[in-house]
Amino acid sequence: MNSCLASSSHIAAVFLFHCLVIFFLTISNISSSYGGNNETDYQALLKFKSMITNDPYRVLTSWNDSFHFCDWGGVSCGKHHKRVTRVELISKGLEGSLSPHVGNLTFLREFLLLNNSFEGVIPHKLGHLSRLRILNLSYNKFSGEIPTNLSRCSNLRSNKLVGSIPKEISFLSKLNTLRLDANCLTGGIPPFLGNITSMEVFSANTNPLGGNIPHTIGQLKLLRKIQCSECNLYGTIPHSIYNLSLLTHFALPVNRLTGSLPLAFGAMLPRLVFLQLRINQLTGVLPPSISNCSELVIFEMAFNSFSGKVSIDFANLRDIYEIGSHYLHTMASYLHT
Repeated sequence: MNSCLASSSHIAAVFLFHCLVIFFLTISNISSSYGGNNETDYQALLKFKSMITNDPYRVLTSWNDSFHFCDWGGVSCGKHHKRVTRVELISKGLEGSLSPHVGNLTFLREFLLLNNSFEGVIPHKLGHLSRLRILNLSYNKFSGEIPTNLSRCSNLRSNKLVGSIPKEISFLSKLNTLRLDANCLTGGIPPFLGNITSMEVFSANTNPLGGNIPHTIGQLKLLRKIQCSECNLYGTIPHSIYNLSLLTHFALPVNRLTGSLPLAFGAMLPRLVFLQLRINQLTGVLPPSISNCSELVIFEMAFNSFSGKVSIDFANLRDIYEIGSHYLHTMASYLHT
């Protein structure tokens, strides 16, 4: 009987030991959600929230201890390591400034804050996010210079950024889209952009950039869109651009570009959908080969100094739905010269 009692006591002790182990492991797992590296993410998100001065849609209401931070609104985490990989707060009416502690979200791959009212400078610590692949801060009120270490810059448009395009952007070997529209950037289109051979879209509309278009842009063989309206560009369009046969958007209106277009223009850029060169100082004839651009939808060439008759066969351009509003009068005058 005593041996049975001893055996039962031993079994009970072993069972209790295993229960305690499971209990402490559970407590450890729960605490690790807010401990170690996860604690860093947790604190970084709280710092981000602390600098929001207005949250009209109450999208950050769930950002409290009642929920794991991976379940907070707009936050996504990796399945295994429970680290923040994505923050998406698009068009949420948020006001405030951007906390530099966001730079501690070292697993962050996508950071999307477009169409809010963030002010102040873009923190340099964002350049610490080595895993970042998509950064979109468009349509906010950021000011100051683009941080030189912001190596994942892709969409920084419609802010109040000043200075020149930093050379560090040329280190982005996989960047395919660079949008810098509606800022106050100067210093011209830098030649080093030609080193980003993965680039498919370059847009810098409405910046006082100035300067010439560098011939190195012709190195961007994957480029589909170049859009630099109202950038105070001057000089001739480099011939290397006409070798970018994948171009669908060729938009350089409202500048001071000079020179003439090559007669083979349409054969060299047959995929054009948007052709916008209005309000420049271009001369010569409108190339008849534009007839080859059968996918053309927007055609704006008004307010230049073209001469001669228009020999473009518009019957081949069946998809056009807009010709620059002042161009019809100009075209009519050409037809009667």
